[in-house]
Amino acid sequence: MSSLVDAVREVGPVWSHTCSFDELFLPYTVPDEAVGRLGGDPDWLRTWTAVWKAGKADVVVPVRDLANAPASASVPVRRFSWRTGQRHRPGLEFLVSTGRQHGFESLAERRLLLALDFAGGVAEVLSQPFRLRFARVDGADSHTPDFQALTPGAAWLLDVRPAGRVEKEDEVRYAAAARAAAAAGWRYAVVTGWHRQVMTVVDTLSARRRPMTDQLGLQRQVVEVLGRQPRQFGELVEQTQVPAVARAHVVHLLWHRRLAVDLRQPFGDATWVYPVGGF
Repeated sequence: MSSLVDAVREVGPVWSHTCSFDELFLPYTVPDEAVGRLGGDPDWLRTWTAVWKAGKADVVVPVRDLANAPASASVPVRRFSWRTGQRHRPGLEFLVSTGRQHGFESLAERRLLLALDFAGGVAEVLSQPFRLRFARVDGADSHTPDFQALTPGAAWLLDVRPAGRVEKEDEVRYAAAARAAAAAGWRYAVVTGWHRQVMTVVDTLSARRRPMTDQLGLQRQVVEVLGRQPRQFGELVEQTQVPAVARAHVVHLLWHRRLAVDLRQPFGDATWVYPVGGF
């Protein structure tokens, strides 16, 4: 095969309170053959361009100026569509990190938005930020990345494609996006899936990510019961005054990184919950 999804290596726990975005997903390695199909123009930083949409106007910048493009004033370069019978599932996902909704075109893209939100500290996420126009050895081509995200310590350019569905033509476009991202000082990844259990647990925790009132003081009780020793989730909530309500508050504390679990383990009553800093 010309390319393979990176092998999944289970090298230990992924702690929910310290994990970064790149610890959660399975990336795709673009094969050298695809990179070799890009055009060899030595002046490519000028001739390759990115087309942003600001209002109704197109803003065209050379790749050499990509990092200074008008991202904050841009809108998606492609409209989101909803119609009867379509095979993909577009929608809007609210992110606690940004305080607003962001568009997605598939459930796979929605999961990526959820992971970005959980990883914490995301300052901005742009859906379909620009159209990259680039040269191949056999002619011109274009590609619209799925997302641009500004996270702590790194700006990301991201594409989403489930493992096994990357075609030859996709690989060339991903190679072009990776080259453009590197020129701008961004990180680039094609997200093909998620490490074992990670997305199931993150999706569960997301149910309680929005602000919660705590008139019964259950969050304080949970922290006091936990002390400096890990406890199983079911045991922990049973030692509070209102276990049924405490469950929601423990999940809320886990999402906001005030407690911790190993994201690679199934989440349930037997899950070990750790005090942050108590490893």
